[in-house]
Amino acid sequence: MYAGLQELGVANGEDLKETLTNCTEPLKAIEQFQTENGVLLPSLQSALPFLDLHGTPRLEFHQSVFDELREKLLERVSAIALEGKVEERYKKLEDLLEKSFSLVKMPSIQPVVMCVMKHLPKVPEKKLKLVMADKDLYKACAVEVKRQIWQDNQALFGDEVSPLLKQYILEKENILFSNEISVLNNFFSPSPKARRQGEVVQKLTQMIGKNVKLYDMVLQFLRTLFLRTRNVHYCTLRAELLMSLHDLEISEICTVDPCHKFTWCLDACIREKFVDNKRARELQGFLDGVKKGQEQVLGDLSMILCDPFAINTLALSTIRHLQDLVGQDTLPRESPDLLLLLRMLSLGQGAWDMIDSQVFKEPKLEVELITKFLPMLMSFVVDDHTFNVDQKLPSEEKGPIPYPSTIPEAFTKFLQDNRIACEIGLYYILHITKQRNKNAFLRLLPALVETFSDLAFGDIFLHLLTGNLTLLGDEFALEEFCNSLFDGFFLTACSRKENVHRHVLRLLLHLHHKVAPAKLESLQKALEPNKQSGEPVKELYNQLTEKLELRKPSLAEVTETPSMELPLPTVPTPASR
Repeated sequence: MYAGLQELGVANGEDLKETLTNCTEPLKAIEQFQTENGVLLPSLQSALPFLDLHGTPRLEFHQSVFDELREKLLERVSAIALEGKVEERYKKLEDLLEKSFSLVKMPSIQPVVMCVMKHLPKVPEKKLKLVMADKDLYKACAVEVKRQIWQDNQALFGDEVSPLLKQYILEKENILFSNEISVLNNFFSPSPKARRQGEVVQKLTQMIGKNVKLYDMVLQFLRTLFLRTRNVHYCTLRAELLMSLHDLEISEICTVDPCHKFTWCLDACIREKFVDNKRARELQGFLDGVKKGQEQVLGDLSMILCDPFAINTLALSTIRHLQDLVGQDTLPRESPDLLLLLRMLSLGQGAWDMIDSQVFKEPKLEVELITKFLPMLMSFVVDDHTFNVDQKLPSEEKGPIPYPSTIPEAFTKFLQDNRIACEIGLYYILHITKQRNKNAFLRLLPALVETFSDLAFGDIFLHLLTGNLTLLGDEFALEEFCNSLFDGFFLTACSRKENVHRHVLRLLLHLHHKVAPAKLESLQKALEPNKQSGEPVKELYNQLTEKLELRKPSLAEVTETPSMELPLPTVPTPASR
């Protein structure tokens, strides 16, 4: 029984038991107990026998009255929290909590106690400790109460947040490894606003509320996990969380986060997948505005810029600027907008090193990136234009020069040694693949075998590449193309990188019908999982095997069925007269 009832002077089961034990006339004792503890309304006494005649149990009647009164009380508590002066309303709620808290474990009364606590901006610490110590009470209390518990218990808050962060990373990886391959619907397709409607971001936003301390804790968790795992999806969550709070106009947090306006401006660029001149100036203003003594903010800004969605936008904008510069006969070093894009790419790519070393200083751009690598990329664009124009000329005017098949050694070296060059180079290759430029793709593909930190074998690049390769589907029938792509690139890393193995199987699941049978058979053997292979690889391989088994009868029919066409009879040419 609930001891709290006795504290409030309300009789409970123990009192009834004692009464019945000590009485001489039990029926009279029960009747008296009912009269003393029933609904004290004179007009009700004559109505109760009427309910008895209808077979309505007294328990059912009292329960319905109790439920109705509880609902009215809950409404009144919510109303008190909004009316009158702040001090007065909270004093009323504190008094009510003091009187009712002893019944907090009583299921029928618990919602009222929890409602009172929910509306109190500061629940007495003693009561918070009692709630925290009881798993059932902790689970039942509102998030407003949990926030007050969490802000002084980082470990407990971490236990609540950790499963959500794991779920978030898993969701991102599931998108990257999705069996659906499309150039139109890829990892970067959802708009920023649509992404932050996701379950994890919404739950974290609700858990934080307007509490700056909890927000700082989440940011610290994200920094720690980013340092521990190097997983860039934590950077995405850092930006999404801030913008989710921005959407809800939580000024208590947005005004104290020094990255807010920068993130807001960058978010608009990500939405457009391009950094225009106006926003470029705004972003530059934020970076130039970092004052001496506040350099630590660069750590957070670098994490915002390390978000793959930010990198994608900056890299796409860089490629677009390079193409524009070719048309304008302008060198990269003469374009302030391009230099700003490189500055932000460099800051984003250096996020891990900056946060790890705690040296908050913008990394310097290598001069050769601007004076040698980017002009080299522009020369590739010129090669493509020249070849395309030459192909359109009448045959007698065509030049004898075929499409260049070799790449400068310096290009390969840049991709191996310079992270920014590697990122831009990979996005250029994605660009030409999306344009269905097979010649340029095959020319540059060998440079991807060895890149800075194996970026060419990263999940985001391979996810985008496999999507873009669907546009070159007809080329998969050609042995030269397949040898270059599979033997020359993918299979060089399959044995040491399981993620590459998965991406190749994803691609073949989508395009196996385009690949020549002999090549497909050799690929099937080369991609067979070994004992060390994980379940995802085995599952994908089994799916591919099943698809190929289903195709075998139709392939056999094509090769074995004799032609039904009859040869045309030869007609003698009439002799000329």
